[in-house]
Amino acid sequence: MQCSVCGGTAFTSRPILWDSLIAEWQISRSEADYVDRQQGETCTACGSNLRSIALGDAVKSFLGTREPLRRVVDTEIGRKLAILEINEAGTLTPVLRQFGGYVFGAYPEVDMHAIPYPSGTFDIVIHSDTLEHVPNPVHALSECRRVLKPGGALCFTVPIIVGRMTRDRTGLPKSYHGDPTTATDDLIVRTEFGADAWTYVMESGFNRVTIHAVGYPAATAFAAYCE
Repeated sequence: MQCSVCGGTAFTSRPILWDSLIAEWQISRSEADYVDRQQGETCTACGSNLRSIALGDAVKSFLGTREPLRRVVDTEIGRKLAILEINEAGTLTPVLRQFGGYVFGAYPEVDMHAIPYPSGTFDIVIHSDTLEHVPNPVHALSECRRVLKPGGALCFTVPIIVGRMTRDRTGLPKSYHGDPTTATDDLIVRTEFGADAWTYVMESGFNRVTIHAVGYPAATAFAAYCE
């Protein structure tokens, strides 16, 4: 396994999930273990977790490179690439900020149902573990597609339990990613994504999607193409 951000090959692990969240998600111990890997197994060189590494792989696939993203920054592609990042993607974000055409939009200040940029602005839109908090994920994905240039791509992650289908949490007790005593309603989990997560991408108007896995089933990322 190689880190897509820096090229590192050594990793360390720590647990992330807590008992109440495991109960809210109604997940098994084995499912909790691979979610812990997704969030808590990190590259010792740069600190990127498996989620960020999978997302980096999706970005690299769009760019058509095998090089770690840190080495792409100073290339001609890196200097010209127009990137919109919605919400921070962990330790991947400091590398993305070095690209020449980088724009950051903080969630929830940037409404994913009304992204405040003209159509056809960006080569790539990136967001990480954000879509599950949005009321209408299909519409949010279509907004990402709107602001992409023809030939552009949306690269993103959502937490996925691979052994079941997606479910809407409407009517269920509120569940948060983070401390529920300090979290705001913007961090309520509205959708728990499962094996059919890719169908939301197609429903939003994209006509091609690729899935990039790291330590499957621990971490997956999507690259959806605007063709």
